[in-house]
Amino acid sequence: MAKATTQFVCSECGYASPKWLGRCPDCGKFNTLIEEAIAPAPTAKKQNPLRAYSRPTPLSQVTFEKYERVSSGIGELDVVLGGGIVRGSLVLVGGDPGVGKSTLLTQVSAHLAKEHKVLYLSAEESCSQVKLRCERLGLNSDNLLLLNETNLDNAEEALCDAEYVIIDSIQAVYTEALSSAAGSVGQVRECASKLMRIAKSKGITFFIVGHVTKEGTLAGPKVLEHIMDAVLYFEGERTENFKILRAVKNRFGSVQEVGVFEMTGEGIYGLSDYSALFLSDTRGEAAGAAVTPSETGNRCMMVEMQTLMCKTAYGLPRRMSLGVDFNRLVVLIAVLEKRCGLALGMQDIYLNAMGGIRLNEPSADLAVCAALASAEKMVPVEKFTAVFGEVGLTGEVRGVNFAEKRVNECLKMGFKRVILPAKNLKACEKFKDKIELVPVQYVSQMIKTLFRKEK
Repeated sequence: MAKATTQFVCSECGYASPKWLGRCPDCGKFNTLIEEAIAPAPTAKKQNPLRAYSRPTPLSQVTFEKYERVSSGIGELDVVLGGGIVRGSLVLVGGDPGVGKSTLLTQVSAHLAKEHKVLYLSAEESCSQVKLRCERLGLNSDNLLLLNETNLDNAEEALCDAEYVIIDSIQAVYTEALSSAAGSVGQVRECASKLMRIAKSKGITFFIVGHVTKEGTLAGPKVLEHIMDAVLYFEGERTENFKILRAVKNRFGSVQEVGVFEMTGEGIYGLSDYSALFLSDTRGEAAGAAVTPSETGNRCMMVEMQTLMCKTAYGLPRRMSLGVDFNRLVVLIAVLEKRCGLALGMQDIYLNAMGGIRLNEPSADLAVCAALASAEKMVPVEKFTAVFGEVGLTGEVRGVNFAEKRVNECLKMGFKRVILPAKNLKACEKFKDKIELVPVQYVSQMIKTLFRKEK
C-alpha cells in the first residue's frame, strides 16, 4: 500500500512544491507555502457495469429534516445559537486570551453532562487544572470526561464515544498526517476537517476554541470558519465584568444575535436586563451624546452614541470610531458639513458606541449626526429623546426596518420623544398617544428640532 506523503501548496496561487520555499516561484508572495497531506492514489479497479451512481433528487421529493436543539444551560448562549445547540454541529468560539472562553464552555459541558456523555479535550491545560476551574465554579459531574491529549489521532476513539466534545483549543492539537508543528495553517485546517468528518458521520456536536490574531480575527486559514456551522466571537476587556458574545456565522439561526454576559467569581451568567449596560447615567448633561434603538437579531436595545470633538493641532484632523464603521463616520461628517453647514473640517472627532457594542445597521446614522451636532454646538440632547434613521448623501433621512419595534422599546425604557424618519411615521401612529413622535425628512430638520430652543 502506498504511503501518504505531503506537499507544500501556495495559499495565494495554488503552486505545489515537494519542499518548503520562503518565496513562491509562481506568484512571488512570501511565506505562503502551506504543508498539505497527499492521499495515496487508489489502485485501478475494473469498472462494474452494475455500479450504482449518485443521482440528483428533485426539491419537491427532498424530505424535510427537523434539527433537534438542546439547551446549553445559559439562556444568552442559546439565543445567539438560534434557540439551542443543534446535534451534530460544529461551533467555533473565538476571543482574546483571558476573555472567558474556557470558563463558558466548562459551564456548558457541566450542564450537558447531567443527561449526556460529554468529553472535554484540553490540549493546553492538564486535567487537574480543569478540575480546579470546575471546583471554583461549583461544578461536578461524573458524566463529564476529561482528556489531556494533543495528538488528535490518539484521541479519535474517545471522541467517537461521546455525544458532545469540547476542543480547547484547535491551535494546540495536531495530526500525524503532517510533519508541521501544531498551530500551523496546515495543521489547523487538517484537524478541523477531521473533526468535521467525525461530527457529520457520527452525529457528535463539537465546541472548538480558536485563538485570535493581533487584529482580532481568528488565527489560522479562512477555511477554518467555512467548514464550521456556527462561528462565535467572545468580546470584552479583561478588566471589565461585562462580555459580549456575537455570532458572525450561523447555519441554524440569525447572524445578528448578540448575547450579553457578566463575569463573576462563580462563573459567567447571561444578562436578561442589559439596558443599563449601553446607556450612561449622566446622559442629557454633557454635549455630544445621543441614544438610538438598535435592532440586533430578535431583540432591540437602546445604545448611546458619544462623541468628543476638539480643534486639531495639526493640518490633518483625526477621525476615530469605536463600534461604528469608520468609513460611515467620514461620510456622515461630510454630509453635516455640506448639507447642514457645520464646521467640522478642522476638528478632531472621536466616536464611541457605549458598552463595546458594534452597530452595523444604517439606522444609527441619524443618532451619530445628532451626537456630532450636539458636540459642535456644545448643547446636550435631552435625556429622554431617542433618534434613529438612515442618512443619505443628499441629507435626506430614509426609512428603516422594524420602526414599530424600535419605538416600542423606547416606550418601555421611559423615553418621552422619538425622532424618526417621516416614512416610518404611519407604521408607528398607534404610539402617538403614549410618546411624542417627531418625523423628519432631512438631517437639517432634525438638528433644528433638537436645538430649536437655542436657535
